[in-house]
Amino acid sequence: MLMKRILAVLGLVMISCFSAVAQNRSVTGVVADADNKVVVSATVKVKGVSISTITDAEGKFTVSVPAGKAILAVSSIGFVSKTVEVAADQNNVTIILAESTQELGEVVVTALGIKKQKKSLGYAVQELKGTSLVEAREPNIANALSGKVAGLQVVKSSAGPGGSSKLVLRGFNSLTGDNQPLIVVDGVPMDNFTGASNNDYWNPSLDMGNGIADINPEDIESLSVLKGPSAAALYGSRAGNGVILITTKTGRKQKGLGITLTSSIGFESIFTRPNMQNNYGQGLDNISDPRANTSWGPKIEGQNLVNWNGVTEPLRSYDNVGNYFNTYGITKNTSISFQESINKTSIYTSFNRMDDESMVPGAKLGRTNLMAKAVSKFGKDDRWTLDTKVQYTNAKANNRSVGGPNGTNPFYLLNLFPRSVDITQFKAGADSQGNMIWFGGGSGINPYWASKYNLNEDVRDRFLMNAALKYEFNSWLNAEIKGGSDMYTNSSNARTYGGSPLTTTGRYSSGKGTFVETNYQALVVAKKDDLFGKFGGMATLGGNLMNRRAASLSSSAGELVVPNLFSLNNSKGNPSVNESFSEKSINSVFGSGQISYDGYLFVDATFRNDWSSALSKKNRSFFYPSVSFSYVVTDMLNVMDVTLPSWFSYGKLRASYASVGNDLSPYQLDNVYRIGKDPNGNTTASRGNILFDENVKSELIKSNELGAELRFFKSRIGVDFSMYKSNATNQLIDLPLDPTSGYSAKKINAGNIQNKGVELTVDGKILSNPNSVIWNTQINYSTNRSKIVELAPGVSQYRLGGFDVVSVLAEVGKAYGEIYGTEYLRVTDATSPFFGQKILDGNGLPTFDNSKRVRLGNQQAKAMVGFTNSFAYKGVQLSFQIDGRFGGEMFSGSLADMQQSGTSSLTVINGARENILVDGVVASGSTYTANTKTVTPQLYWDRVAGSGNLGITEANIYDASNIRLRNVQVSYDFPSKLLAKTAIQKAKFGLSCNNVWMIKSHMNGLDPESVFATGSNAVGFENGGAPTTRTFLMNLTLSF
Repeated sequence: MLMKRILAVLGLVMISCFSAVAQNRSVTGVVADADNKVVVSATVKVKGVSISTITDAEGKFTVSVPAGKAILAVSSIGFVSKTVEVAADQNNVTIILAESTQELGEVVVTALGIKKQKKSLGYAVQELKGTSLVEAREPNIANALSGKVAGLQVVKSSAGPGGSSKLVLRGFNSLTGDNQPLIVVDGVPMDNFTGASNNDYWNPSLDMGNGIADINPEDIESLSVLKGPSAAALYGSRAGNGVILITTKTGRKQKGLGITLTSSIGFESIFTRPNMQNNYGQGLDNISDPRANTSWGPKIEGQNLVNWNGVTEPLRSYDNVGNYFNTYGITKNTSISFQESINKTSIYTSFNRMDDESMVPGAKLGRTNLMAKAVSKFGKDDRWTLDTKVQYTNAKANNRSVGGPNGTNPFYLLNLFPRSVDITQFKAGADSQGNMIWFGGGSGINPYWASKYNLNEDVRDRFLMNAALKYEFNSWLNAEIKGGSDMYTNSSNARTYGGSPLTTTGRYSSGKGTFVETNYQALVVAKKDDLFGKFGGMATLGGNLMNRRAASLSSSAGELVVPNLFSLNNSKGNPSVNESFSEKSINSVFGSGQISYDGYLFVDATFRNDWSSALSKKNRSFFYPSVSFSYVVTDMLNVMDVTLPSWFSYGKLRASYASVGNDLSPYQLDNVYRIGKDPNGNTTASRGNILFDENVKSELIKSNELGAELRFFKSRIGVDFSMYKSNATNQLIDLPLDPTSGYSAKKINAGNIQNKGVELTVDGKILSNPNSVIWNTQINYSTNRSKIVELAPGVSQYRLGGFDVVSVLAEVGKAYGEIYGTEYLRVTDATSPFFGQKILDGNGLPTFDNSKRVRLGNQQAKAMVGFTNSFAYKGVQLSFQIDGRFGGEMFSGSLADMQQSGTSSLTVINGARENILVDGVVASGSTYTANTKTVTPQLYWDRVAGSGNLGITEANIYDASNIRLRNVQVSYDFPSKLLAKTAIQKAKFGLSCNNVWMIKSHMNGLDPESVFATGSNAVGFENGGAPTTRTFLMNLTLSF
């Protein structure tokens, strides 16, 4: 009896199962875009049941739906999601997805590479398409971001070809850190080294460029800027300055062969340079001197004078800056890529070669990029996904220029070169004996000689690699393991030939450095839109193991025994050897949870715990939480069947809170011993000079953010607004100690840096008729106010950097980056009728107190604006970008040096050098009298700009505000009918220009964007920088 009952129950179960199957039916279809190109890996979900699938390599899908009418929800990255109703008698559908043109974006890449609906985010994320970076045509991708992202400042080096750029997002958060966002490429952190390792005023090391410049812009699909700590919180102790996520391209199904060829050629010319006088020649005191280094000689009136070489020639002025540089620098860039989706595997490969043959004689920059990426689905129901990628970069630079007031810096020398001496007369460089040709004394080095005989070269080989294996358990649960590495080797050498003031027999040095960072990560993601009732949810849990190792070995031969034989064994003495090694690990656990209600209310929380080897064992665990909130008002009203005004398309409010950190570099807390040699060659051991403190923690940054996203008039006008406040506490600073303690400083946690700001982005589709003119525009505005709330007890100032008498400080109660220097002495008695006037000496010259340092300005901009416009009409596209910086100051050492040497345009007024009556007073006993004594311009500028090394620095503090037309681009897409009978699928030709027009500036011709040291946080200083270049480019793109 029991067996019969069991069989009966089993029979009923089988009948019910067959009945359920019979009630379902299969629907097949294809998903394509507006151009009828298939959309691969689009998600097709059946509303009301837990059934979903994805499209195959041909855009096709098959899905089981309940009997009767069914509703399919279709989504894919880069397209607007669509809901399609399938009738009861309909078994095949074609679904056309519209490309997402809204800046809001339907889906964006967030921390850890997780893709989310942008409407669900409670924090600010700005995404740029790879095409906008390519169209900028910048060799360094960091420069392509200028003016495009609200709140992001690009601080550019003045080092010339291959120079670096510092990225600062929402202000400076650290006194000692680099203040740059973490760069993550396809989930793998990338070392974005920046600038020179030594920023000494007199003898800085070479600016080695940017790590991010190793990436080929053609390979980038999208770039997401995670601005605030909430957006970046899942990166924990590495997220203190925000994160930039770079996603590279993945192969897609193509009509033709899938081969794209892109080629561009650019011609560089000088864009900006300091203004010079053309009225007075070489010499002193209005008297010609063929060996003088200055331009205080006679007025240029065509008179015959004997030159440096004993030849009589008419006196005239020369454009030595323009004449020294080649007529044009040439930039060439060629890329070829192949992409295709074959069965269930997507492939993307590319090759790129960039050559920058600079305007600067002898300077070159070359870069080769190779990339191979494959994404393959396999297994039952295609639940397994394998994603692998290798990127290789070989970058080579020849003859980078050293910065600052250095005799080997050609830019510094040319600014001061006597106006009546022709630099091209020294073009041979050396005479028949191999000795440098030069006109006079001093430490100046013939720049033509230097371009041939004072050489340096550095080569970087770099690999960025990652592999990920993902398994989808069902439609709502997946797990992924990933491994990635950033590794590179730098090899460098410097060769100086004999025959110059630098060396009689030659000098030689070489070095090699290696860097390896590996990351291993596991991540589980669960997501259900219909968790229960109207609630949906998403949860993630994962861990990461990071290990970073760096090593370097360098040696210098000093003076050589055999002239110009470049070998370390050819040293007159023992070659100096420097070796270093460091290792650091961070182990992490992280997770997130999101609850959504009815598709319009989202609450998201994340956590990350880091264990850093750079901190003491007692104190190396840190927890970083965040919480964010998103409320899509319009979606709620739609659910409630409330009719919205026709002009109001979308409205969302967001809010967030987070805490993140800035970690230490390795060994800063350990009193390790260093092995070295004394002058006699004896081995020595020395202890570190920073006192160990096991209680030191990572820097902690807490942030609050409010924002809104609005769209109007059928989404033709959009507004994105953010308001934030962050406090960076536990600053890692070296507190000076009494030298008798045996230590120079103690590493402590102290200080609080506050940043408050507003960001606003407005975009508009002014004209959108595809059969007529299309006009899109966008403007972004940002302002950031920083404040040093506190430093250590009893400490009111902390030095961020300094150059001679100019210092950049953090000062309690003031903004980050106060510039200090010397000032004119003035009458300080408020009751005096001469209150505030300059005090002059008995010769009628300004006076100053060289022992006193006063505030002269602040290096931070008060506001930044970017404005872009793009137009299209029947295949013709035109776009341009204007951006500006407003507020903030900069000290210019170049302009001060030019004033002292007599080359500056300020040293001549109306074509003449009449004596100057300085406006001021002269002390007379206990009172003052108005000055009546005139002085020569030479004496005046020698006092103002020549006192010490940088003069009275107040005289050369400038407003760094500027507005420029950044770029203009014109292109033409050839019509498909014209290409119909060829193998070419698409053809595009374009013209563009970068650095088109300096609309407004205040630095007498100098570019305010160029700074002396991007490797420092003291960016309010300039000296001896290269002229900024303008580039005209022609580019061609062919797709087969």
